[in-house]
Formats: sequence, C-alpha cells, structure tokens
Amino acid sequence: MNTDKLKSLHIERGQKQRPTGVIWTIVIVVILITLGAIYMARPKGGTETRMVKSGAKSPMTSTSTAAVSVAPNTNAATASAKDSVLTVSGYIINRERIELSPRFMGVVTWIGVRKGDVVTNGQVVVLLDDAEYKAHLRQAEGAVANATAALSKAGLDFERISQLNKSDIASKEAFDNTRIAVESARATLKETQGARDVAQAYLDWCTIRSPINGVVLEKLVDPNELVAPQSFGGPRGPSTALIAVADLQDLQVEIDLNEADLSKIFLKQNCRVSPEAYLDKVYEGYVAEIAPEANRAKGTLQIKVQVRKPDKFLTPELSAKVEFLK
Repeated sequence: MNTDKLKSLHIERGQKQRPTGVIWTIVIVVILITLGAIYMARPKGGTETRMVKSGAKSPMTSTSTAAVSVAPNTNAATASAKDSVLTVSGYIINRERIELSPRFMGVVTWIGVRKGDVVTNGQVVVLLDDAEYKAHLRQAEGAVANATAALSKAGLDFERISQLNKSDIASKEAFDNTRIAVESARATLKETQGARDVAQAYLDWCTIRSPINGVVLEKLVDPNELVAPQSFGGPRGPSTALIAVADLQDLQVEIDLNEADLSKIFLKQNCRVSPEAYLDKVYEGYVAEIAPEANRAKGTLQIKVQVRKPDKFLTPELSAKVEFLK
C-alpha cells in the first residue's frame, strides 16, 4: 500500500525541466515594456507647440516672438534701400547767413535784440551815434536855404534887366550877365541839395534794420563799442559786424560728396533728410546746388540739398543723413 503511494508521487526526469520558451517570452515582454516606458518618458518635439497653444511661456516662444517683431523693421529697411541710390551725412546750414555791418565807422548806442530773437524785415535792431550826422544835415539844409535865396535874387535881377533891355536902356552885356547868374544860382542849389541828401543818407544809416524775416544767430557787439565796415589794426581792431541773422525756414544740408559717387547725383534730384538727433523725423528735399569745382586734396565735391518745409527740429550746424532717391 505504501509502495503504491510512493510510485504515484514519483516524477519522471523529463517532467522536472521547465520549458525554456516560456522564460524567453517573459524576458522579451519585460524588455519591450521597459523600452515603451522610456519612450513615453522622453520629451517630444511637439511639447513647445502644445505649450504655446495652451498659453504657457517658454524660451522658444519668446525667441519666436522676437523674430516676428524684428521682421517689419527689416522689411522697411529693405523698402527704403530699394528707392535710394546713395546715403551720406552732412551738416545743416542756413542758405543765407547775413551779417549786418555799418557803412562807416561809428559808436553803437543801442542794440534792441539778443541771440535767438525773432526779427522781421525792416525792424530796427541797432542804433549808432548820430550827433555828428545830424549836425552835417543842419549845415547842408542851411546851404540849401542860401542857394534858394540866391536863386530868387538872381531871378529878380534878370527880370529887371530884361525890362530895361527891351527899352534899350540896359546893355546886352548886363542882360547876359544876369541870365548867367540865374543859371549859376540854379546849379548851386542843386549842389547844396545833393549835399543835404548825402547828410540825410548818413543819418539814416545810423539806424540799422533787419533786411529779412529771421532769427538772430549771433550778437557780435555791445553798446558803446566802436564799429567799422572793415577791420584794421590787427585782431584788436574795430568790429566789422553788428549781428548775424538768418531765415530758419530756408535751410540746406551741405555735403562733401566723394567723387566716386558723383554719377549718382543730379540737380533737382529728390532726397530724404533726417537729422541725426531725431532720426524718426524725415523731411523732403532736393539737390539745389552742385559745386562747379572739386576739392583736389579731399577728392570731394560740395553738394547742397534744399530742405522743403523745415521746422524746429532742424538746427543749423548739426549733422543730418541724406538719402538720394532714384
């Protein structure tokens, strides 16, 4: 009985070995699961896209935004370059700078303007000492009065001699003498009138007026200073100018153009002007002047660009950029 039970519990040698195929199947499944987990945990290229869509910020999103904001400026610069053949820098200048100078040596008694003041055409800006010229005028007026009286007397003498000459009482010589005296008196009157006009002119020149509507750029003298039409006696001689004025609505840009670029420029060519201090300000202009002679030492030619409708942002002697258009 016991022997039969032991036989029933006995396991054959072939049944003791587990099947190797099942083990390898399990190993392969474990490896595949591990690889899948690693793949799912790895960051994917579309993450940034999903973050942008959901409103989250990331470094990539900031970079993309910056690229988009720069693009319009690049396009604008490209558009500007397409219609421009040359861009150079120059200096803003007044088309006309007028320095008021006296016509004769004199002493300044009054100056009615300061640097930066606005003046109008005909406005009195400086007075010179006129005492001497008032005296000359009175003297000339006295000479005119004497000449007028002499002409009147000569006329009366001529009339009396003419009546006597008709009656053959006065001689022909007396008649001729009185006639010549009348002509001489008339000539003397004209001479004295001319001297009076000269004295009046000198007196008028003591009052100096602005010849244009503009702005006082510089005040060159003070009251009680001696001024003269031209300087002499070295650097400490009399001043030669009183004030300098200019019209700030009549401005140009002066450029020294390289001779290699001269073929790109012509008279009346349209331009764009931008002051270096305010590059966002753009003004229309045109080539107003091309110098007839070059600077051999520099290899340049001077060009002047007239600015249309200038305003307060264009300051003379500051630099400006000029674009010459096709």
